[in-house]
Amino acid sequence: MTSTLPATVQAEEQRRVLAPLVTAFASDPVVRWVFPDPDEYLRHFPEFAWHLGGAAFDCGTADHAEDFAASALWLPPGIHSDEAALVALFERSVPADRQPAVFEVLGQLDADHPADPFWYLPLIGVDPQLQGRGYGSALLARALERVDAEHLPAYLESSNERNVPLYERHGFEVAGQTEVAGAPSLWPMVRQAR
Repeated sequence: MTSTLPATVQAEEQRRVLAPLVTAFASDPVVRWVFPDPDEYLRHFPEFAWHLGGAAFDCGTADHAEDFAASALWLPPGIHSDEAALVALFERSVPADRQPAVFEVLGQLDADHPADPFWYLPLIGVDPQLQGRGYGSALLARALERVDAEHLPAYLESSNERNVPLYERHGFEVAGQTEVAGAPSLWPMVRQAR
């Protein structure tokens, strides 16, 4: 288990949150399908992460553990990713012939979001050298205490099938699977209100 309990990211620490996400997603099937070239991945993934989950910083719902070896960005109900910035990023960084598939995946994911208010976990990651030590679970447990205090559901999309059991241990259930020709699957997962 963690030797350093999860903590909320302070304003001056925001950029440090991206490091474990960059390393954790370097072999992620979906992210690397979007950015298969290593240089393109390193150039564009931090911006992608920022637009996807950066609103968590303003909400005080960005957490880290073990001196930024792990981080999670949670969006409270009513707070959304910067969709316009994400679209612009994909339009300039993804080859034109693959953009229709990327946008089709995004459309399927958008349709899978719960209709009622929910907490959204767009990103959680642990530095690969430290995975398996409980940091991801500690981050999930901390945030789910917040979620449960509000008696609301939580939602995420697992972009790696190997991570589905971790989320299931924390009460999430698979709610579907994206199916776009040529694209890896994602698994929308919902944790019902408690």
